[in-house]
Amino acid sequence: MDIRQDVNLKTDEELVPLILDNQSYFSFLMERYEKKLLAYILRISNVSHQEAEDILQDVFIKVYHNLNDFDQDLKFSSWIYRITHNEVISNYRKRRSRDKDLAIDIDDAELENFASDLDIIRDIDDKFLRNNIFKILDNLDIKYREVLVLKFLEEKNYREISDIIKKPMGTVATLINRAKKAFLVELEKQDIKLK
Repeated sequence: MDIRQDVNLKTDEELVPLILDNQSYFSFLMERYEKKLLAYILRISNVSHQEAEDILQDVFIKVYHNLNDFDQDLKFSSWIYRITHNEVISNYRKRRSRDKDLAIDIDDAELENFASDLDIIRDIDDKFLRNNIFKILDNLDIKYREVLVLKFLEEKNYREISDIIKKPMGTVATLINRAKKAFLVELEKQDIKLK
């Protein structure tokens, strides 16, 4: 078995000690998370693709430097998403949101997952929602935007969201409910009539 096959069979948590012993393994971890984290950054922020890549680079630097502090009792994906969350918030605070429409891909399953929970899948044209979902999300408070993205687009469960945003699960549930209401209000503000 070659090294790539061996590494691919390992969980993230099993890969961490290997990286601590041999830094060349870090590239495997980066490959696992590069696309997911880049998509996450683009979904919760209002930055260009290039800026998102810069944030991602900062994330990987922080992950590498803090790998010794990773708590093996936690889920690694929650830990790395938490670091990403912090970097996006830090970037957001530095730059404050800009009014710029960005085209971000969203696949059919993600769109259906998001819209079905808001009970708007039958009432709103999928094409409209696909084209405007991020415009609507960008108009929400970042705390609402983030929980909606984590829950419906990143498909994280309440425990993972709690670990990522460092809030109790009850608070996560409240934030998601408030975020869904805020999303519907923003939908109405944009003069989109639901049936």
